[in-house]
Amino acid sequence: MTEFQIQGINHIALVCKDMARTVDFYTNTLGLKLIKTIALPDGGQHFFFDIGNGDALAFFWFPNAPQAAPGVASVSPDGWQTGNIATAHGSLNHLAFNVPVEKIAEYRDKLVAQGVEVTPVLHHADVPSGFVPEPDESTFISSIYFFDPDGILLEFASNLRTLGDPVRDLQHQPTTAK
Repeated sequence: MTEFQIQGINHIALVCKDMARTVDFYTNTLGLKLIKTIALPDGGQHFFFDIGNGDALAFFWFPNAPQAAPGVASVSPDGWQTGNIATAHGSLNHLAFNVPVEKIAEYRDKLVAQGVEVTPVLHHADVPSGFVPEPDESTFISSIYFFDPDGILLEFASNLRTLGDPVRDLQHQPTTAK
């Protein structure tokens, strides 16, 4: 078996409809720093934001890109309210930023104050419903979800315990389609 020395995420590249609107949201709403822009031969742009730890969030802006397909290639705008968060194979369902657990409620309030629609704080847990009302020993992540201007589902998440505990995770083994 070949071992790869993966050291984290260098960058994740998404596609936006409006570069100015995207730069405004990620710099002014989320407080990220724009660190690189590249002009593309077709007139488009490729640009990067610093998300900490040497990692970046990148976007492409293509002047003639196909239209978005919410509910297929991304979560539909009402997905978190209806519980339908399914997206197509090969799509990006959501992007989760790691944040301190003690900051989640504060960050939720800041986003709401800026007019961003945000879920309540959710406590993801090893229970049949997937959530508990308050963190307990079954909780592995607490988080909030919200959309960027292009409908990309974003999450501020905090691990409450180390993931990969084989005893806890045995009851939640993934299934594969045949």
